[in-house]
Amino acid sequence: MRLDKWLWCVRLYKTRSLATTAIRGGHVKLAGWAAKTAHEVKAGDVVVAVVGDLTRTVKVLNSPPSRVAAPLVSQYLEDLTPAVDEKRPTGAVWAGAGAGLRPKGKGRPTKRERRQIGEWME
Repeated sequence: MRLDKWLWCVRLYKTRSLATTAIRGGHVKLAGWAAKTAHEVKAGDVVVAVVGDLTRTVKVLNSPPSRVAAPLVSQYLEDLTPAVDEKRPTGAVWAGAGAGLRPKGKGRPTKRERRQIGEWME
């Protein structure tokens, strides 16, 4: 099964086109190397995928015939993601103690937030 289709079937990405975009963007690695969308996935392969703010590491157990229900995903992959990585936001920028974490995609900081960042960095 193609890598992009497998990522979609086991629900790592919401759509197949998002999986394809992530692979082409270098956010998916297969055995430590950048993968291509048409790469054939085999049992035993280790896939590292950046999904949102998380970096998921999974081991391929089998190829599903089509997109599977969420409770059945464990038959097709083994989650090797460290527990620490699940709670660590990677897409957020530290904006000082007063402002907290700034979510990815929120836009540029306001003038007030920039002042707080400057005070925090001094």
